[in-house]
Amino acid sequence: MSWSPRAWLLERLDARLTPEQRRLPPGELWRYRVLLGATGLLFLLNALYLFAIPTYPPGERLPQALAAGVCVVGYGLVPTLVRRLSSPTLPAFFLCASLAAGFILGTVSVDRPGAVSHAVGMLIPALAVYLLGPRRGFFFTALLVLYAALFHQLYHSGFGRVRPLFRDPGVWMSNLITALSLLLSWALSWLYSTVREESHAALERALKTLHESEGKLVSLIESTEDVVMALDREGRVVTANQRAREVAEHFYGKALEPGENLEWLSSPGLWDMFVEALSGKRTRVEIPLAMPTGSWTLDVTFNPVWQGGQVVGATLFSRDITEHKEAEARLSELHRSLVDVSRHAGMAEIATGVLHNVGNTLNSVNVSANLVVERLRASRAAGLDRAVELLRENGSRLGAFFEEDPRGRQFPAYLAALSGQLAQERETVLEELRRLTESVDHIKSVVSMQQEHARFAGVLERVEVPGLLDDAMRLHAVSFERLGIQMRREYGAPVPAVMVDRHKLLQILVNLLSNARHALLDSGRPDKQLTLRVEQAGERLRISVADNGVGIAPEHLQRLFTQGFTTKKDGHGFGLHISALSAEELGGGLQCESAGPGQGATFTLELPLA
Repeated sequence: MSWSPRAWLLERLDARLTPEQRRLPPGELWRYRVLLGATGLLFLLNALYLFAIPTYPPGERLPQALAAGVCVVGYGLVPTLVRRLSSPTLPAFFLCASLAAGFILGTVSVDRPGAVSHAVGMLIPALAVYLLGPRRGFFFTALLVLYAALFHQLYHSGFGRVRPLFRDPGVWMSNLITALSLLLSWALSWLYSTVREESHAALERALKTLHESEGKLVSLIESTEDVVMALDREGRVVTANQRAREVAEHFYGKALEPGENLEWLSSPGLWDMFVEALSGKRTRVEIPLAMPTGSWTLDVTFNPVWQGGQVVGATLFSRDITEHKEAEARLSELHRSLVDVSRHAGMAEIATGVLHNVGNTLNSVNVSANLVVERLRASRAAGLDRAVELLRENGSRLGAFFEEDPRGRQFPAYLAALSGQLAQERETVLEELRRLTESVDHIKSVVSMQQEHARFAGVLERVEVPGLLDDAMRLHAVSFERLGIQMRREYGAPVPAVMVDRHKLLQILVNLLSNARHALLDSGRPDKQLTLRVEQAGERLRISVADNGVGIAPEHLQRLFTQGFTTKKDGHGFGLHISALSAEELGGGLQCESAGPGQGATFTLELPLA
């Protein structure tokens, strides 16, 4: 490193200060430095002055030597006072006082034009203003001004007794100009000091604001759980927060020092992201990190650092999202489980409707079958067998049998009556068989409908919603009739078909109808009414299921579609939750409105037409 005079000089000056003084703010530190530097230079100037004293006239040598001695004593006290006192004011006062006293003593005996115009006098106002401030510095300036403008010539004229006061106007004018120059020197020094102090104050405020902002930023960065690092263009660490150092210690077993390269940054994918950030783009990536202590997943973000229009490095923000990823996996698994449970519950709900319809129809089948059996058991067909047996017994004498035997004479009338009874029995049995066939056909249609809807589960297809709503109603038709629930269909104008999963939509509709049935059953109202509406609202299809049942309390509306929430004693709490999720998966939404308990409720399912 090359030798620097400035650094050498500052090192020598700081060596004469105490450790506490060297830690002072820059403004106070420089005041001490100027004080010691000026003292040293004035010592050197005084030494040269001593060498020049023999050249003065004999009558002026003693005052010059006295002036030099005063300066030496005053200058010598300054370094001692600097180290012993906590303020530079008193040492500065001694320095300025010594310099002013030496100047006056050195020039008071010189009776020549320009004697008080010595250049050393100009140092006093500037030095006093800088070291003591404008007000204290003006004291020394005023003293010199009075001395130069009045006292010097008054002293040599003996106040008019030795010679006239204004014998030499040129000398008075020269001294007056010197006094004005001293005032001007003080004014310029005061102006510079004021500007410097204001600039220094502004700088101090800016530095204070910067330090406060820096402190807040450092506190914010240090308090975060994220890894925050600054990297240069070579990928070396410039600075890092505490969390980054802890992670490095955990991963690598050593402290993270500035200038080190991150080992995992060398992976191809991550290094490519870092290089892309150096091109001025913000990049983000999730990386799995396999360590001996386990597997981690990190969310890493690179941001370019600009300086002078160029990218000089990048900042790295990293967050451990392992638990978040595991929670997402658990949530996804839970969602799949809920969907499976909901699908099974929906299948059970639909199966219950099927069994209700089939069970009630089987009752009719059972009744019809019993009637047919009873009719057959009580049939007059056995009388026909006896008539045939009677004819077989009298086959050789049929003529005499019909003419002479009383049974033969009654035989035609008996056959006629038997024929009428058999015909009536046949009509009765046919009617019961027709009813039996209708019941079996109804069972077949219900089972076939369920198979038709379940066959295409998970497949998107165009579905006519009113027809699907009627199918869902048929699954509950028997229970609705048994409970006395009046049905109203308000389909209005024809609506276009929608592209949906038929089975998922049927599951939602069956669940809504089942909830409406429970609400109407629990209400105990004699006028139970269920209204179904299908209408087009812009680019969406709106399906409404409204009942006048028990209604829903306002505090329950917000939680109605929350998992596990139910108002039914035997409810499981995920029917409406899964229905709402299924509606979102279909691209729509499920909402509920209710005026309050006892005021019924309206569930509205919206589906996109496109």
